[in-house]
Amino acid sequence: MTWITYTKPLWLGLLLLTVLSNIWLYQFGTHIMPTDSNGVVLGSLIDLLIVVPLMLMLYRNRLSWKQAILFSAIGCVFVRFLIPGHLLAPYATITWVGIAIEGGLVVIELFLLIRFITYFPRIIAYVKTSSLPILFAFSDALDKHVRKNPIIHVLCSELLMLYYAFASWKKPIPHGITLHKKSSFVAFQLMMIHAIVIETIGIHYWLHEKAPIISLILLAFNIYSVLFFIADLQVMRLTPSVMRGQTVYLSLGLMKRAKIDVAMIEEIIEDDALLQRKKTKDTVEFITRDFEKVYPDIVLKMREPQKVTLAMGFEKHYHYVAIKTDDPHAFKAQLLHAKEKLLAQN
Repeated sequence: MTWITYTKPLWLGLLLLTVLSNIWLYQFGTHIMPTDSNGVVLGSLIDLLIVVPLMLMLYRNRLSWKQAILFSAIGCVFVRFLIPGHLLAPYATITWVGIAIEGGLVVIELFLLIRFITYFPRIIAYVKTSSLPILFAFSDALDKHVRKNPIIHVLCSELLMLYYAFASWKKPIPHGITLHKKSSFVAFQLMMIHAIVIETIGIHYWLHEKAPIISLILLAFNIYSVLFFIADLQVMRLTPSVMRGQTVYLSLGLMKRAKIDVAMIEEIIEDDALLQRKKTKDTVEFITRDFEKVYPDIVLKMREPQKVTLAMGFEKHYHYVAIKTDDPHAFKAQLLHAKEKLLAQN
């Protein structure tokens, strides 16, 4: 579905326009609605239960009945909060069906959560005995003890975020090659946290009287964002690049991480012209944010697509890995030494 990939910005724009226009209508525009508002409410139900889920799936480039039902059920819950009860009354049955489906999904999620809790002591024991950074040790423990499930992976990603945001401050910084010290990454993170806090204080008090539901949603989102940026900063500090055997462990905070098998590296690209060309969609960058344009020190061309774990536990595969570290010579020396050792063994 190549055409969907190229039109992703369009679907995102239409999705936001549809959702925001409905929010505006019921929070600020009820006085302009006609006396017989059933048609308007029906249009909103079609928007939020059918159109928005479809556009969200098109944006994600994943079309499935399972996701359609899930997004529509979430839309039913959202509608109950958004549309006033006296306007929604003629269509209350539709929304209750969606809420019942959502309730069933919650029960399934609780069952998975209980199963995860039973494995949690084994996971913690594995992490404590592992020589890897916690970010990678926790992931390995999940793969070893828990069956792969998207909900479990999202849950574990959130647990990792909370751990790094609250419980990692006394952890010593392990030895390894860092990616952030020669960049403006720390300043950028602190600037974002500061901006979110100021925006929360100003917008929340102004919006609370006009649209309390939207105000609370934004407050929860902003609190989550602050915790995420704090945890992202801690992960970057506490997870430098390390080499274990023939595997390179790379992390760019909570946003992405990868375990690169040296045997799968086909070529190490160092030509400046190639390093400075525009990044392709088949390239993942392990380069920290900076206030100026920066380029990778090296690009690894992989023999097979390299798995990269993104935020929330989602995974993608790339043929090229662009890397910029604080000590490029030492990092390259590690790779070359590992490749020479591998050749000697063969």
